[in-house]
Amino acid sequence: MAGLVKWYATALVFVFCAEAWGQTTSKKVTAKYINQAITLDGVMNEPIWQTAEIAGDFQQFFPSDQVQAEYPTEVRVLFSDTHLYVGVHAVKKPGDYVVSTLRRDFGAATNDNISLLFDTFSDGTTAYFFGVTPFGVQREGLVSEGGAAFNNTWDIKWQAEASRYDDHFVIEVAIPFTSLKFPENSNTWRFRPYRWNNQVNQQDTWVRVPQQQLLSSLADMGELVFEKPLEESRMPIALIPYINVLTDKDHGTDVANAQFKTGSDAKIAIGNGMNLDLTLNPDFSNVEVDDIFTNLTRFEVRLPEKRQFFIDNSDLFENFGNSFNEAKPFFSRRIGLARDTLGNLIQNDIIGGARLSGKLNKDWRLGILNLQTAKDETNEIASNNNMMLALQRKIGSRSNIGAFLVNRQAVGDDEYITPDENYNRVVGIDYNLASADNIWNGKFYVHKSFQPNDKKGNFSSQATFTYNPRRWEIIQDLVYIDQDFTADLGFVPRTDILKWGNGIKRIFYTGSGIINTHAPRLLTVSYWRPSLDYKKTDHRYSASWEVAFKNQATAEAVYTNNFIYLTRPFDPTRTEGATPLPGDQGYHFNQLEMTYSSNTSKRFTYTATAVLGRFFNGDIQSIRAEMGLRVQPKAQFSVGIDYNGIRLPEPYADADIFFATFKADITFSKSVFWSTLAQYSNQQENLGINSRLQWRFAPLSDLYLVYNDNYFTGTFGPRFRSLNLKLTYWLNL
Repeated sequence: MAGLVKWYATALVFVFCAEAWGQTTSKKVTAKYINQAITLDGVMNEPIWQTAEIAGDFQQFFPSDQVQAEYPTEVRVLFSDTHLYVGVHAVKKPGDYVVSTLRRDFGAATNDNISLLFDTFSDGTTAYFFGVTPFGVQREGLVSEGGAAFNNTWDIKWQAEASRYDDHFVIEVAIPFTSLKFPENSNTWRFRPYRWNNQVNQQDTWVRVPQQQLLSSLADMGELVFEKPLEESRMPIALIPYINVLTDKDHGTDVANAQFKTGSDAKIAIGNGMNLDLTLNPDFSNVEVDDIFTNLTRFEVRLPEKRQFFIDNSDLFENFGNSFNEAKPFFSRRIGLARDTLGNLIQNDIIGGARLSGKLNKDWRLGILNLQTAKDETNEIASNNNMMLALQRKIGSRSNIGAFLVNRQAVGDDEYITPDENYNRVVGIDYNLASADNIWNGKFYVHKSFQPNDKKGNFSSQATFTYNPRRWEIIQDLVYIDQDFTADLGFVPRTDILKWGNGIKRIFYTGSGIINTHAPRLLTVSYWRPSLDYKKTDHRYSASWEVAFKNQATAEAVYTNNFIYLTRPFDPTRTEGATPLPGDQGYHFNQLEMTYSSNTSKRFTYTATAVLGRFFNGDIQSIRAEMGLRVQPKAQFSVGIDYNGIRLPEPYADADIFFATFKADITFSKSVFWSTLAQYSNQQENLGINSRLQWRFAPLSDLYLVYNDNYFTGTFGPRFRSLNLKLTYWLNL
């Protein structure tokens, strides 16, 4: 292991040098200052538009990054004292548009659209993102990790209108400066528009992006130059009250409840780069339901955060820790959940809290979060104060170093609070590498946890980097998590591991035929248990072949050799009363997995996956499939199935685990939506239905009517039902 650590130290020195490598800004466009109003109608008929400089000459990204875009796109930018205006004229092939929905926050792969990236602090790491379809449907989000992470839950006030013609479309966008954060007196932003032209299976970008990178990469940006420096944004105070009326009945216990809740969030600007978010008696009830899934592993699966309070600058809090979700010191979904006396995970009310986050200047970011959860004597849950402090400093062109403190502190002296539950603290430092051209990426961190009477060791650390030139992707990953490392507000599926991963992929660009690229990949991941004298407990060795077709379909075949050493008995079928597989024993098994996904821009789409092979000391056959149908532009439907047939030798259990979903999304207009999700699981013996009617009656203001119904599948009797009426209103003061 000493040689491995020395090798990583040498690599770290080398990748630090990569900071200086990379591209410079290749294109510029000037934003023209105006002192007149723009009528937002999707026509661009004001004469001032014709005097604006054009960002044109788009480069193709897919299927080839070596040629100019086949269908021209022109982007013009104007600005007044209050608004940023963007006008787009996009030529298209005559015929139908590709559009799946009129709902805000559409998916790019199933809709023709224009997307805009604004890196207002020019750090190459974070950016604002805005997208518009030819039907004027909007989406916005926060981009982080240099373009690798999107958070579409973020919402702000802005406007867009569009007009459609047989051979082109026109889009006008108006973004209030009060909705953005940027340095006062700044006169340049990094900027890049790009286009999904799904009608002809092409993606175009104003500044060339190498195809082995993501189209959203913040390494490859142009420059937006303002004719005069921008003034302070003067973001107004936003008050977001809610009213929620909920009635439900648990048919298992025959207990019915009716609740009336009210509360509010508030957003206050602090200078030009910071936001103060406040919440009082927040309502985190599910107007959106999480997808359920079949989990055949021994470990917890991380689900995304959807609560608006946690969204702004969420990467500043959530991105500390392991790159592959093996040890995250902070996971916001932990707040508002607790375990009852039986160990079941239940909702724990949040009394209130505050969050200050954003940019101190171009190089520094600060985040402070503090939330108080309520005491629940019935379930023996203490009131807790939940706090995180994060500080991040930009280094070089696009890298950064950050430090944090997470603290969960029990409040009170209730007798059911044991001494070791009084507090949990985690501190650490992360260095995130991103070279100027994004060819080198990596993460290097060391974290330590503290509990009462437990302060020795308790480390979590990682050293990982990726080298991604045009034809190669090479990954090295080394992880150590001590058996006593504990993060009560984090996500740590398992501890006591030393992991070493190696990956190499070779990308072939065909240039002709139906295949765009194909790539063989070799991957090895091995785990050892330090507390067991570094006994090897897991490995996954795989060889795969990935194919990307020019019509945007994809295919992959993966052969894996697996080894799992069970330290304790485990039943992979999770059958009640079944004999578990014995512990203190290793299991070798091989599997073949094949996946094909059709072109998602078509009206009928499908994805299918088949898995065959061994599973522990038995066999497994798995089939996963999803089919979708789009009725443009107002409806889309999908059906999914997931079957796992597990056959283990006597005396262990067999299992046929079946899971099915049905989704319907109907958009009556750009402000009225109806979505229904039905999920059936024979493993959980549950049929769940979530049906939600949403009316966006004003910008960022919604009325929801949500019906939830769950049935026991054995007797097909009612299990739990609820009806939820929720009103939220965004008020600028």
